Amino acid sequence: IHTGEKPFVCDECGARFTQNHMLIYHKRCHTGERPYCCDQCGKQFTQLNALQRHHRIHTGEKPFMCNACGRTFTDKSTLRRHTSVST
Repeated sequence: IHTGEKPFVCDECGARFTQNHMLIYHKRCHTGERPYCCDQCGKQFTQLNALQRHHRIHTGEKPFMCNACGRTFTDKSTLRRHTSVST
């Protein structure tokens, strides 16, 4: 992993990955496979973590809080974007 070696190669596009599971996730962009489905709205996802993040839309859960102002967010990337604009 830390050697920079990427032995797992996509036979469709040549993209290379350090881990086999990352190649498997990547191949779904070529096949269109979306095995994870939201039980609330039917939206489908290629990765479980994307479904879990999406599910927060329905639950209203906002686990990521800005230490400066206390505002909460559904995902870490939105919090990062907020803090980069706020500071």
